[in-house]
Amino acid sequence: MTATPLSTEEMVALCKQYTFWSWSAQDSVNPIAMDRAEGIYFWTPDGKRYIDMNSQLMCVNLGHGNQKVIRAIQEQAGKLAYAGPNMASEVRAQIGPRLAKHTPGDLNKFFFTLGGAEANENAIKLARQFTGKQKIITRYRSYHGATAGAITLTGDYRRWANEPGMPGVVRVFDPYRYRCTFCKNQPDGCTMDCLNHIEEVIQYEGPQTIAAMFIETVTGTNGLIVPPDGYLQGLRQLCDKYGILLVCDEVMAGFGRTGAWFAVDHWNIVPDLLTMAKGLTSSYLPLGCVAMSGQIADHFRKNVYYGGLTYNAHPMSLAAAIATIEVMEEEDLVGNARRMGQVMAALHDDLKAEHVSVGDVRSIGLFGVLELVKNRDTKEPLPAAEMGKVSAYLKEHGLYHFAAGHLLFTNPPLIITEPELKEAFEIINQALALADQAAK
Repeated sequence: MTATPLSTEEMVALCKQYTFWSWSAQDSVNPIAMDRAEGIYFWTPDGKRYIDMNSQLMCVNLGHGNQKVIRAIQEQAGKLAYAGPNMASEVRAQIGPRLAKHTPGDLNKFFFTLGGAEANENAIKLARQFTGKQKIITRYRSYHGATAGAITLTGDYRRWANEPGMPGVVRVFDPYRYRCTFCKNQPDGCTMDCLNHIEEVIQYEGPQTIAAMFIETVTGTNGLIVPPDGYLQGLRQLCDKYGILLVCDEVMAGFGRTGAWFAVDHWNIVPDLLTMAKGLTSSYLPLGCVAMSGQIADHFRKNVYYGGLTYNAHPMSLAAAIATIEVMEEEDLVGNARRMGQVMAALHDDLKAEHVSVGDVRSIGLFGVLELVKNRDTKEPLPAAEMGKVSAYLKEHGLYHFAAGHLLFTNPPLIITEPELKEAFEIINQALALADQAAK
């Protein structure tokens, strides 16, 4: 730390000079300088305030600066900053029952990692070692992380530069109702033929070769795709029919984001493996986790699990997770996400009614997206140049957001209030006037 605080310009310049940025051509990086944060807001060193409408990376679910979590981290640092993965610790003993209280069904054995990608890597290993099979079915509109196995599971363009990647991955289409491959010419809407498609793929690939079906319960950055009612139940039945594990990636969707502790709870299904991260500690410290069924846990009572991490069950991260769970329970943040989710859905609908550039709106809890289009009839996506104008307006007017292609996401911290939501959406409303010019 320097004696004199850095200005915004100094902070950005030094960060760009010495650090290598993810998912970027380095010369194109233009970061916002972040000096301090509290609640749903953060500030630059020169005092500009932003509404954090993406919870940073869909992860600061408690909002910024929660003192209970900060104190838990401080106290744990003073008592025991690190313990090896083969050690027992007080926080390791405490986290299990607290987490099992909220995980679905019999998913009450936990393998801890330092993030979502590592959790998904270990879910791959668990599925393959438990079943003795190799293939994994995943979906095209998916993102599961940037490490070697997780990026191969990822269906979108981000995997291309890393291919050929891990062998044995088979991809299927998504339940994307707005642009559905199967239902686009169906006047009565969703047919769930996507499930028939998956079953046909299973039959062609050979169910005896398939270890797992790996999905984001609610697809995140590839379109905020909320599955239609019956889809997850049907997928669970397919997996049971063919002896395939169902793995649900809830790195984004878990921990209250959808208005339930876990998104699978909305459809009353229990996967065989469930991965989480981000909201598990509100990202105050890195932590990921794989929750596994009793059947899988029992298998490894006598069979060695070939996987491990230096930072498995890191005490400081577990302390942050325990405090996060307690805050969520005490402040009913899952309930707030559900209630404010209804408010946000109505605000989405208002924007769609007012702006011709809004082709579709989707949300579940405080997990939402506006799909911007140039033409509602053809559903042609809003061009990149016009999306750039929308993003620039939002940034200029103090709204931090996440945009991917023609998708504008709305993922605020779970502590947000109705007046704060309306303040944020008024800025979005003004920005969409720029998109409407292109749509007209």
